[in-house]
Amino acid sequence: MNKSSVRNLEVAVIGDQELVSVLRLAGVRKTHIIPGERNAAEEVRSTLREYVSDQEVGVVVLLEEFADIAGDVVAQIRQSKSVLPVVVEVPSKQGTKRTDVVSYYKRFCREFLGFDIEI
Repeated sequence: MNKSSVRNLEVAVIGDQELVSVLRLAGVRKTHIIPGERNAAEEVRSTLREYVSDQEVGVVVLLEEFADIAGDVVAQIRQSKSVLPVVVEVPSKQGTKRTDVVSYYKRFCREFLGFDIEI
């Protein structure tokens, strides 16, 4: 693999104030806060489309509740033939909707990384 084919990709986050603040502290620069329920669905969809079309973004971190309200766009991204970006759903401060979180993330890693990991 030649050096010109390797590139550094960024992580982008779409979340509430708490999630975005924590990930900013961790060094994430591409962030978008969804402030409330009003017009949240369209704002999540448009921001998600923006990040997916950004060639510098490799991973989009998205709150589970936002993935639910923009499920059509998330499904389109996951069904596309493109490998990047990977959309990762994370739970909110209220908890997760998943009954078995370990199985969900193992399946997720198997699907997107191509191998099993031990959690």
